[in-house]
Amino acid sequence: MAKKKDRLKILAAGDFHSDSKTARKLAIRAKKEKVDIVILLGDLVGTLYSKNLIKPFIERKQKVLFVPGNWESSETVRNFKEKYNIKNIEEHYLKYDNIGIFGIGNADWNLYPDDKKVFKKLNRDFEKIKSLEKKILVSHMHAAGTKSELSGFAGSKGLRKAIDKFKPDLFIAGHIHELEGVSEMIGKTKVVNVGRNGKILYV
Repeated sequence: MAKKKDRLKILAAGDFHSDSKTARKLAIRAKKEKVDIVILLGDLVGTLYSKNLIKPFIERKQKVLFVPGNWESSETVRNFKEKYNIKNIEEHYLKYDNIGIFGIGNADWNLYPDDKKVFKKLNRDFEKIKSLEKKILVSHMHAAGTKSELSGFAGSKGLRKAIDKFKPDLFIAGHIHELEGVSEMIGKTKVVNVGRNGKILYV
C-alpha cells in the first residue's frame, strides 16, 4: 500500500446549511492540512442566505468539487458553477491521475430520487472510469443498508446497488446529521457519513 503522502488527500464535508463560519473553518483546515481536493456533499445552503459558502475555499486556492443536496435549487447549483468555476460531480465524472470520481446529487428537494435513474446514471459514468485503479463514489443522499439508516430514514437502493456492483474504494455521503462521522466497510468499500465538521480521507 502506498504511503499516505503518495495518496489522494481529500477533505469532505457537507450539511452546513448557510453557516459561513463553518465554511471558513473548513477552508482553513483544508489549507493547513494541504489537501489535494475538497469535496462538498450538498445542503450547503439553508434558510438564510450567505455569500461565503464557497468563497473561503476559492480564496485559499483549494480545488473544489461538489454535489447538490436537497436544499440546493437548480439556480443555486448554476450560481456555484458559474461564479466560482467549480465542478458539479453529478454532471462531470472526473479523473485524478489513476483515480476516478463519480456521483449524484438530489437538488430541488428531491428527497427520494428514482432508484433506477440513479443506478443508470452512475453506471454510465462508471463505464468511463472503470479502467482506473481506484474509484470514489460521491452522493448527498445515503445508501440503503448502511449505518446512516439507523436514523430511521431509508437510503437509496440505487446507490446501494452501485456500491455492490461497482465496488468503489470509497463512498462518501451526508444528509443524516445525527450520524455524522459514522463509517463502515461494505465489502472493499469504505462508507463514510462526513457531516458538517468534515473528514480527512485518503484514497
